[in-house]
Amino acid sequence: MSTPNTPGNPWNERYRDAGASYLFGTEPNRFLAERAALFDADSSALLVADGEGRNSVWLAQRGLTVTALDIAPIAVGKAAQLAARNQVALNLIVGDMLAPDWPPASLHGTFDWVIGIFIQFTGAEMRARQFAAMQQLTRPGGRILLQGYTPKQLEYRTGGPSALENLYTPALLQAAFTGWTIEELVDYDAELVEGAAHHGPSALIGMIARKPLTIPC
Repeated sequence: MSTPNTPGNPWNERYRDAGASYLFGTEPNRFLAERAALFDADSSALLVADGEGRNSVWLAQRGLTVTALDIAPIAVGKAAQLAARNQVALNLIVGDMLAPDWPPASLHGTFDWVIGIFIQFTGAEMRARQFAAMQQLTRPGGRILLQGYTPKQLEYRTGGPSALENLYTPALLQAAFTGWTIEELVDYDAELVEGAAHHGPSALIGMIARKPLTIPC
């Protein structure tokens, strides 16, 4: 597995190849932005695999206290530049959300929102670790928001993973968040315009799930 300081970190190379351009653009993801009314200004949010900061900057502009994690130092540096241009503060972390020692215990149960936008870079085994980490980070009563691609995306070929096992279905997400209240779960087709990486007709899925206030015995 690549780490942030690994010379062959493929995400770092992708962001380096983009140069001064933002690979996924600088505007927020539409599924996230269309739910703006859900985000209270006094809330906290953690965005995992946040890339160049388009979504974390947008949330910070709405008054949230925002932490953003990404494995690629180059992406985190560009997120810092985007935040500075928009005059907002972000807590930026270079790290690997799939590392066995992540998340640290100090962050467990601390965030009102944990957000993953197109984080489908892993198959079933590591996805279970990915979702478990996100669940650990969410405070009781807090929410997870996910946006991803469905298997139909393999027909469109306009972005996202090429491996079927990396893609989401409603049944997969319902099973992964058993015991949580799924407040919204939609799969749909839409035209994406998110930089050079996500551009064109796309098969999408979005979910918002709320963590229970107490864990049943």
